[in-house]
Amino acid sequence: MKSTRISRRQFLAGTTLSCVPLVVDWNLGATERASLQSVQFGLCADPHKDIMHDADERLRVFIESVNRDGAEFILQLGDFCCPTAKNRGFLEIWEGFKGPRYHTLGNHDRDGGFPWRQVLDCWGMSKRYYSFDHGGWHFVILDGNEIRPVHPQAGYPHYIGAEQLDWLKANLEQASGPTIICVHQSLEADGGVENQAEVRAILEQANAAAGWKKVGVCLNGHHHIDNQREINGIQYIQVNSMSYAWLGETYAHVRYSPEIDRAFPSIKYTAPYKDSLFASVKLAPHGAMSIRGIRSEFVGPSPWELGLKEKAGTILDRDIIVPRISDRTLKLQV
Repeated sequence: MKSTRISRRQFLAGTTLSCVPLVVDWNLGATERASLQSVQFGLCADPHKDIMHDADERLRVFIESVNRDGAEFILQLGDFCCPTAKNRGFLEIWEGFKGPRYHTLGNHDRDGGFPWRQVLDCWGMSKRYYSFDHGGWHFVILDGNEIRPVHPQAGYPHYIGAEQLDWLKANLEQASGPTIICVHQSLEADGGVENQAEVRAILEQANAAAGWKKVGVCLNGHHHIDNQREINGIQYIQVNSMSYAWLGETYAHVRYSPEIDRAFPSIKYTAPYKDSLFASVKLAPHGAMSIRGIRSEFVGPSPWELGLKEKAGTILDRDIIVPRISDRTLKLQV
């Protein structure tokens, strides 16, 4: 298995953000190229409305930006908000974008024991996993929150079951355009989808069967890091949280006022970002897939100043627990 991890130190070079070329060899035929259009969409992950005191403002900045920049649709990668009446205003901000709006289910979106059906109804979703096409491009939204049927693990489920895998195989077989996979939990990192190797095998088999790189990119949230990895020709991109890096009780630190800490007691276990993090993604049929992100700074001490121990090459790498979504350009070899 070919695996190439790109060091995040490349992104610390003093400019607002760098662009690192990453090749996605779609290897499209004339038929596939003919139907492709240029597409622009807004992307965000993990705003955590039920943890962050200023989640409304963070989302509002995102919506104002995508409306101003002419995004054709918006997509969020999970851990959005629980289906409660107090979150209605948050959803109304999201609905301030008048084009298509696409959701991915995150593990925290049913915190408090809400059934998934209630989350779907609150968000206006009909299915937990689905696909859509835009400008000749195919998008597949997966649900990584299913329960492993044999010996389920404690904690949040993070599995993709047999029925969904069968649906994915059939969906990819029928897809005619280059495909981008979206899922909350990673398909390549520790703590991601439990049966991630099985899912990756389906993506790679779809490419082999098509005779061209039908699946070229996977986008996920969940881990609150900024990273990219290539496995067998498919780019796996971790989209950072809109709001914070999670540190846990060991590194608790009150960063806002005592009043905010009392009302939102989980914030002390995070390293919040000063600015809302999100990205604008552009797809060009004969050029590139570009991701233009936001660079910010931590509110208060960084994780490392609080004593978080780095584990290089893992999701505890100092280069990927950062207050930014990096700019990237993925060149399409068509």
